[in-house]
This record gives sequence, C-alpha cells and structure tokens, in this order.
Amino acid sequence: MNASFALRALPSALLSLGLYACASGGPIEPIAGTVSIGAVRETVAVKTHDDAADDPAIWRNAADPSRSLIVATDKKAGLYVYGLDGQVRDFAPSSRLNNVDLRGDVKIAGADAVLVAASDRADETHSRLALYALSPQTEKLTELANLPAGNGEAYGLCLYRRANDRALFAFVVEKSGRIIQLRVDVSAAQPAASVVRELQLASQSEGCVVDDRTGMLYVGEEDVGIWRFDASPTGATRGEPFAKVDKRVLVDDVEGLALAPVGERGGYLVASSQGDSSYAVYALEDGAPVGRFRITDNGKGVDGTSETDGIELALGDFGPDFPQGLFIAQDGDNAPEAQNFKLLSWVDVVQGLRLEMEPAR
Repeated sequence: MNASFALRALPSALLSLGLYACASGGPIEPIAGTVSIGAVRETVAVKTHDDAADDPAIWRNAADPSRSLIVATDKKAGLYVYGLDGQVRDFAPSSRLNNVDLRGDVKIAGADAVLVAASDRADETHSRLALYALSPQTEKLTELANLPAGNGEAYGLCLYRRANDRALFAFVVEKSGRIIQLRVDVSAAQPAASVVRELQLASQSEGCVVDDRTGMLYVGEEDVGIWRFDASPTGATRGEPFAKVDKRVLVDDVEGLALAPVGERGGYLVASSQGDSSYAVYALEDGAPVGRFRITDNGKGVDGTSETDGIELALGDFGPDFPQGLFIAQDGDNAPEAQNFKLLSWVDVVQGLRLEMEPAR
C-alpha cells in the first residue's frame, strides 16, 4: 500500500470510525494529495437530460475481453448495454430503474446466462426487483420478471452469490434506509424472489456492494458513511461502521461503492465522494483510507466527472486499454450533452495511488 499517504499512519480504529477532526471544530477541508486521473474513453450519453444516468455494472468476457459489456441505467428511461468502445449495443426501456448489478455464469431456466438485476422505483411506496438476461452472443437484454421487494421507494441494489453453494441474493436499499434481502431463484421458467431478512439504517441510503469471497455487505448511508454487514441471511442484523463522512476523505453524499478484491480476503473498497467529486479508496481489512482520486480531462476529448452517483470496478484483462481492470463512473455534468459514464484503466489508479494488488506473501 502507499505508506507515504499520511492518513495511513493513523490508528485504523480511529480511521474506520472517522474520529479525526480539526481542533477548532470548524469545517474540515478535503485532504491534500488527491490524484488526478484521466478517463480512457466515455460512453454515448443517455437519452434523457437533467439527472438521469445513474449506475453501471460490468460483465467481463473471459474468452474475448474486447467483447466485454457494460449495463447502465438511465433512471428515467431504461437500461443501456454499451461495448467497451462506449457505443450502445442495446436499450431496454423501463420508466424508473435506479441501480443495477449483474452476475455471470448463472443458470437461468437451466441455461448458462448473465443475470442482470435492477432496483425499480416506479412505485414509490412499493419497491420492486427487475430481472433481465444479458446475452453475450447478441449483446441484448431480455426481461425475465419484475418482482415485489418491499414497501418503500427502491434506491440501491446489489447482488450476492454465496460462496459455499452459489445461492443468489439481492439487496434492495430503500430510500428510507431500510435494506431488503431477497433470495433469488432463476432455475425455473418463471423467476422468483422471497424476502429473507430486513436491515435498517437511520437515514437515506443507496449505494451497496457485496464481497462474494467474504460474505460482507457494504452500504452507503449518504450523509453518515459506509456500514458493513454480514450478508448471510442468518447473520446479525446490526452493522458496523466502516468509514465515516468526515469531509476530508469522504464528503457527503456517499454514493456508489465498488470493490477491488486481492487474495482471499484483502483488497480495496472505492466510494464515490459526491460532495467534492472525488473517489475515496479504503483497505478492506480495517477501513483505513489509502488514497483519493479525481477523474479529470484526459486532454484527448474526454472530460472529467463531477457529482458522481454510481461506480463499478471489475478486475482482470479487458484488452490493451484496460489490462488490469476497468473502473466506470457516472458523470453528473456532461454538458452540453446529457449525462454519461467515464471508463478508466484500473492500472492508472493502482499506479497513481501506489496500491498493492498482489496478495501478501
């Protein structure tokens, strides 16, 4: 890790709780040393202007990394499928899909497929889970089902595939801070989802991500910070604080969350620090911050990002432009066009922050 990063030397217990502040008690300025990184390219803008693009997900084509796909939401119009060139491959209309996640190598009605899930907030009093199949061959989405999830407005969404039996679960994060965990069954022609547990945060929440290796769920409470829960349906319902909004490393709102797993348990969590248009990076083992970066103009016609909502990160070979992984961030101001998504090479982040990506020996 970047040992020169000043905050890394502080006690991890204090870091994870955000218990560092200036002596005057006044506003705390964002820390110095935020690295600037240019995007490699960007996607075609979504069709809806104003606040519309929201959250991306990534499917890596292991057989042909250049044909990997991005699924992303226009929360007022539907789901886009983009290629790594940023061009549109497909569009599935739907009125108010907010967050999206996916898992590859899933058996849908007995056939290998990529399962895509999205939170549906069309009815603000009844959250729903929208399920799609993504075909790697045709690069098209097929709607499978739209299932009831809870009794609130659906915001966040993330999937969890349990390591020991590959059972699938979805977490729907409602605007109120309630988190609905559903068991998802796509083995039959008609998919089903049943509520297995509810969790609760105290205020508006959205971004979430699950580490399938460790069975840990991370959820962003927008004005408070990031919480960590046991993702098991029989696990404790009380979460533990992972990182707090401190207006130095993490500036509210906390929005998208993404993971860079290293080895069996290590790695990093990246969070969208929307309040200062940056991205905070934390060590998974103890919640210690290890760096921050911003996405800036790359000097080749691709502008930076601001006020990012959703982010996503997938490691591995995605071709020569993304040799170690792909990081995607929603751009809240892509004027004069509508909002879109920026694509970064993860190796640029690793080098910029001097992160360790190999398992400790």
